[in-house]
Amino acid sequence: MEVPCVRVPLEDGEATRRELADADLIADDYEITVDDGSLYVPVIDPAAVSDEFELVTRAVDERETQTTPADVLGFDPSYERLGKAVLLDEDDDDRAREISDALFQSDLPVETVLNKASKVKGETRVRDWDRLAGEDTEVVHREYGSEFRLDLAEVYFSPRLATERHRVAEQVTAGERAFDMFAGVGPFVVPFAKRGAECVGVDINPDAIEYLQENARRNGVGDRVTALCDDVRATASDYEDWADRIVMNLPHSADEFIDAAVAIAGDDCVIHYYDIQHEDDPFGPGERVIRGAAEPTYEVTVETRHVVRSYAPHELNVCLDVRLERPAVPRN
Repeated sequence: MEVPCVRVPLEDGEATRRELADADLIADDYEITVDDGSLYVPVIDPAAVSDEFELVTRAVDERETQTTPADVLGFDPSYERLGKAVLLDEDDDDRAREISDALFQSDLPVETVLNKASKVKGETRVRDWDRLAGEDTEVVHREYGSEFRLDLAEVYFSPRLATERHRVAEQVTAGERAFDMFAGVGPFVVPFAKRGAECVGVDINPDAIEYLQENARRNGVGDRVTALCDDVRATASDYEDWADRIVMNLPHSADEFIDAAVAIAGDDCVIHYYDIQHEDDPFGPGERVIRGAAEPTYEVTVETRHVVRSYAPHELNVCLDVRLERPAVPRN
């Protein structure tokens, strides 16, 4: 079967395999192949692969020795993987337990199985879980070479946004000053700091801030990360005109914080503004909010209008990458 693969010289194969494994990009259903001095590593999401790698389409063999949950169940269950935890979204308790049992009979590296028991709720955006297997709700998740420890019952985290976080992180350059207004456990802040940025992460959830501090240390960037537990509107005055880059990943209510973002923005600043809007006009409301708050103090340029994912029927989760530039003051 022909599948997308990363092709690298054989001598670089192991380092590449580790990097792709850290990013959870290896397609485990297919064999890694060696041919004519090159290693071919099948990948599950070619769009998420770094531009530094060569992507090709190639016929590779399916793995015959790996038992999947679908092999056990007779149907293909829907789930997310987060470290060695598997996350389900099943309304039927019996079906959820059946899937949980099948996961442990498969060859997947599973220690914990959780089933969603509520929607994301409250100011800290956490949800309830039914623990079907495992000792607790704490996991260690690896993403594009970074490692994050977190408790799903205490903090918000979405593994589905890994590709989007990587897209933004690749824009960061050493020496930047980056501000994440809703930082969580650090999935934006940590990779930014690893690229050499000085970072501030704010979150109203004290558990998230504790994990952010730990994750910064865990990834060797504790000296470049400042973590603050507060409503970001209360801390904005301490960072006026400070940031070269701002992340606003609070899609349902980011507009309520745009004045704080404009206050934090420096003379030349990129804002990554996340929104959820109807498919008929997914970008217009966010752009109007930003322009209304920033103009005429700043010249506003929308550099990217990007659909992150489908959120609900006829609704899209989108990101606007917007540059704010303060016009130069003319000399007399």
